Order: sequence, then C-alpha cells, then structure tokens
Amino acid sequence: MGAQKSIQAGKAKIDVNVDFSHQLCGTLFPAYLNALRHSDSPLSQIIGSLCIKHPNLFGRSEKLDVLLDKGLYESNIFVAYRRPSSHWLAQQTFVVQHSVAPEVAVHGVPVDNFSRSGSGGVNLCRFSAGLNLNEPASSAWSSTTSIRYEHVRLLNDDGRCISRDMSGLPVTCSGGLHDNMVVVKTESQYGTAKDDSFSQLNFQIEQGLPIFPKWLAFNRFKFLARRGTKVGPVFLLMSLTGGSIVGDMAPCQAFSIGGIGSVRGYGEGAVGSGRQCLIVNNEVSVPLTKLFEGALFLDFGTDLGSGRLVPGNPALRYGKPGSGVGYGCSLRFRSQVGQVQVDYAINGFQQTSIYFGISNAAS
Repeated sequence: MGAQKSIQAGKAKIDVNVDFSHQLCGTLFPAYLNALRHSDSPLSQIIGSLCIKHPNLFGRSEKLDVLLDKGLYESNIFVAYRRPSSHWLAQQTFVVQHSVAPEVAVHGVPVDNFSRSGSGGVNLCRFSAGLNLNEPASSAWSSTTSIRYEHVRLLNDDGRCISRDMSGLPVTCSGGLHDNMVVVKTESQYGTAKDDSFSQLNFQIEQGLPIFPKWLAFNRFKFLARRGTKVGPVFLLMSLTGGSIVGDMAPCQAFSIGGIGSVRGYGEGAVGSGRQCLIVNNEVSVPLTKLFEGALFLDFGTDLGSGRLVPGNPALRYGKPGSGVGYGCSLRFRSQVGQVQVDYAINGFQQTSIYFGISNAAS
C-alpha cells in the first residue's frame, strides 16, 4: 500500500515514495501498536522517502542531492553538494546530515537466546557537517579523506535528551546530554577482479581532534579483507573484519558484533560490543538454476575481551557472551529489482533466525 512517482522539474529529478503498508503490519502484529503508543500525529504512521537530484545546479556541472527518509522508528535528512573534479584534483563534496534511529547495536536488549535485539529505550540523534575529498583513482587503489563536525545526542522513547539509560549508566562520553567531536577520516580501498576470483582490501582510520577540552579525542581503526574464488560451479567467499579504538569514546561508538553482515543467527549487536572486534565470515555458494542460488555459511565474531572497556559496560549489563558462532544456509533469487535473499541461521545457543532482504538493486 504505497505510491511512487518520479517528476522531472527542468534539469532536476524528484523521486517521491510514500508507503502506508506498516498500518497493515500494525494490525497483524500488536507489538507495532505498542511501539507507536506515543505517536499521536497521523504523519507518524507514514513511511516514505523524497529524493531530489540536480545534475547542473549553477551551470558548472555542480551536483546537488537531497534525500529525506522517514521510517517507522527512524528519520534521515541528507544533503550533498558536489563540485566537479579534474584528473589531478580531488572531487569536493560538502555534506550535511541529520538522523534519528534506535540505538540497538550497543544499547539493544538481546532476547530469544540472543537471536533478536529489542529496543533498550535509547535512540541516537546525530548531526554532522563536513567536507569529503575523493582522490582520483590510481591503478587498483582509491582513497577518500573527509573532515566533519559531529554533534551526538541520545534520546529516550519520548524524545527527551538523556545522559543515562534506564539502568542509570552513562550513554555519553562527556557525562552530559551530548558529545561533540571533529573527525578526520581517511579511507583507502584496493580491489582486483578476474574471471574466476576477486580480492578487496579496505582500511579506515578516524582521528578525533580535541578542538575544545571536552570534545572527544580518539583514534578508530577498522579493516576489511575479502577474497572470492570460483572452483568449477562453486564460489568460495572469505572475509575478515577487525578494528580497534584508542582514547575517548561514547558507548555508541563501540564495535557491535552480531546480525546481518556480521555473525548471522544473532540479533544486531547481540554477540558483543567492544573497543576491539574480529569477525570471520565463510561462505560456499552454488547456482541451482539460472535465477536461483544456494549457499552455506559459517560466521564467527569476538570482541577480544574488550567489552568491559566500553563506558557503562553495556555488553556485561545485557549478558552478551562476547564471542559467538553462527551457521546456516541461504537462498537467493536474482530479479530486476535486485537480489532477493533469505537466510536461515542458527547461533551458538541453537536458536534459529530467518533474515529477508533485497540488495544490489538494479540501476
């Protein structure tokens, strides 16, 4: 139950998507009605998005993207202004973003033997503004550097700023109602592809600059290594993800382990949340027909014993194990709208989960 419309206004393109389908979900699932008990406005019952793209804003190939998303529990406003790049000069993108979403990854409550994560009554409100510099690609390497200002607040379900959660433990680093930081981020990526294999490396380094005494000063490092190999009709995919944080940190900055893209079979962040993380994913896939593909996967993740180093120790409070193994099978279907995927996963507590999603949408 929704409406989707594309409008061409001069050189600008406007995409509008409004969805009322969650009203039906609310009728079928009483939990949704309970979650909406504080929503009095009819507008709160609308899910949709508005996208505006202008390819030549001032007649010099400047691009403007405006995106407004509203979900059942979250909202996001994103504005990007891109200046054209040359062969030797980095592309400059000015970005402003404001988002509000439940903070489930760290402050969520694991339920059903850690196969799901419920809201812990903490919502993350983040405002950021900054500049991205995309360096011209050199051989197989590409890099991006950005500097941004961030203002982070934590809200309860009534929309009021909080400094502590329902257990009385801190949700900010400063101890006040918000955290401020200036972050310089460098991301480098290497990728090669052949007919029967591909390799990918990604490194991210974030440095928090203490412009003022109470602003966060930290170093956050994360890497991803992936390798895919085809052996006959079978495709083997292995990936390794790791990271570490040194210095100041708010609980919401912790590495969360568990969920889709991490350790399947667990809810989001249900394995652990720590200053360090290490995640290993292994997958074997084989085509069943021209459109269907089946896969077997095995995931492992650990916080390397660093959960206790996160302010407030949310992992201990919610009984997260700190490490976990998930395994299962997946069925994928290629369609014009993207790849439809259904995962059936089992975690270390022998609790099962089913994930459904659509990815790699066709352009």
